[in-house]
Amino acid sequence: MKLKNAILLIIITTILASCSTPFGHIGKCPDAEISWIDVLKINDLKYKHWSDSVEEESNLVVEKGKKLGEVSFKMAGKACSDHKLKNGDATFLEIGTPIYEVKGYPASFMVFAEDRVFIVDQNKKAKSAKDLYPLKDYVKNIYLLSNEDDSRLHTFSSASTSQFIKEWGNLKVKRNVDYKDDPIFLEIELKNGVLFKLLYSEENNVFPVGVKGNKKIKEIIEKELRENM
Repeated sequence: MKLKNAILLIIITTILASCSTPFGHIGKCPDAEISWIDVLKINDLKYKHWSDSVEEESNLVVEKGKKLGEVSFKMAGKACSDHKLKNGDATFLEIGTPIYEVKGYPASFMVFAEDRVFIVDQNKKAKSAKDLYPLKDYVKNIYLLSNEDDSRLHTFSSASTSQFIKEWGNLKVKRNVDYKDDPIFLEIELKNGVLFKLLYSEENNVFPVGVKGNKKIKEIIEKELRENM
């Protein structure tokens, strides 16, 4: 009986050891599930890929520039949610995938890898909004989106778009901005076809990306909100 129990214990232990979660062996991660976001990090900057639409991707006019580096670690299936992002990390890109500049745009704003563009999501050295997102000379349109399905509800007027870009250059980065209301979803369309979302809290006059608004930019957004009513 003891021999049978010992054999049974060995079999169970072997089965458990061979079973794995997306992160490796059972119990290795404290989380049962992770909602992955398509990000990468290089040169101490974190970037995010926004668009999942094939139609949107087909409208891109992007030319690769200088190679910046390569992916050294693929997080999906191997990292827990408490993983600290390091240079060379990427969510879905395979190890060895080259990362390039996008010609005509600062590498601190966007990079290109595989078949898609990544927009900066975190730049700890940025002091102003234009350090984070240098919108001047690059923006084609600004849209107001539905916060339910991301559909476009309204396009900013040319005048409001120009004023928004001008005021954006005057805003400062503020770490750990607080906001209480449901944010307003703006979509920025760049001249090369790249799209990315910019959230805005009307109540607190802040952009959750880490930018504090001013009176003028609040007035511009509120004007366009009224136009949509």
